[in-house]
Amino acid sequence: MANIKSQKKRIITNAKRTERNKAVKSELRTRVKAVRESKGAPENAEALRLAVKRLDMAAAKRIIHPKQAARRKSRLMRQINAAK
Repeated sequence: MANIKSQKKRIITNAKRTERNKAVKSELRTRVKAVRESKGAPENAEALRLAVKRLDMAAAKRIIHPKQAARRKSRLMRQINAAK
């Protein structure tokens, strides 16, 4: 355990941020999985829109790298178009 007051605060802040980031990443995985499982279904467009939105939001908050978000969106679109 740290002895310095600012470092104690940093530990608490980092723990909060880690929990928040973990929740966002978990939702990303859930949204992408929903798109992959609903290939060719009518609700696929809505699931795809939500997944892309969450990827963009995570990239904007720098939870994931913006290029990683672009790559994941590209691969997702390719899978959906191949399934049609």
